[in-house]
Amino acid sequence: MTVASVASPPPLGLTLTARHVTYDGITLFRDLTLDLPAGHWTCLLGISGVGKSSLLRLLADLAPAGSDYHVQTSDNRPLTDRVAYMAQQDLLLPWLSVLDNITLGARLRRQPADTARAASLLEQVGLADFRHRRPDQLSGGQRQRAALARTLMEDRPVVLMDEPFSALDPVTRLQMQDLAATLLDRRTVLLVTHDPLEALRLGEQVLVLTGPPASLTSHPLPADWPAPRAVDDPRLTNQQGALLARLVHQRPAGAVS
Repeated sequence: MTVASVASPPPLGLTLTARHVTYDGITLFRDLTLDLPAGHWTCLLGISGVGKSSLLRLLADLAPAGSDYHVQTSDNRPLTDRVAYMAQQDLLLPWLSVLDNITLGARLRRQPADTARAASLLEQVGLADFRHRRPDQLSGGQRQRAALARTLMEDRPVVLMDEPFSALDPVTRLQMQDLAATLLDRRTVLLVTHDPLEALRLGEQVLVLTGPPASLTSHPLPADWPAPRAVDDPRLTNQQGALLARLVHQRPAGAVS
């Protein structure tokens, strides 16, 4: 299926400075800086419990009480209301149709839903013929396509993704990665993943989180290697081995997801 890019807001760069953040008595972040280049995909890896999802929550303004952190945007405006979030679970409401699910945000804000734009997005994710179906009538891949359409419907310059494709079979997962890369072109995306292959296929910046307290290191990528990368590219296999080796040698982390 050929997919056209969706018109997006101007790219927005971010710098998150987490001076001191604790969760359940564990110091997750102390003087940690995360830079997200405008209009690029950043993929974040690390072993379970190191604080990857907690970084997402800081950017979504869902930090634990008492957290000391700051988000600086490239246009010096607040980040509030400029972030969309796509979770591992599709979070579709089972009693609503696909169309009603992807326009839910507008209705919750008591705004008129742009049904024409919703129909266009459903066409682009291959669900035009499923708009009136309910989630239990869709496959796993179709549900994730609906979740992606709902994320795009919010039309935010920053998109946070927390393992959104991990429950899919390998082929559907690759298809969803390619679809997301196309539809989220020029957005500033932070993708949390446990899968080195996914990070290396999609990431224009690949970071590894270790800790706690957490620290970030960059995994260097070959120059002139545009994403999304072909799954049969031999460079991908070499990079995957090196990145997996780094993850294997991480020290154990605390029990925070």
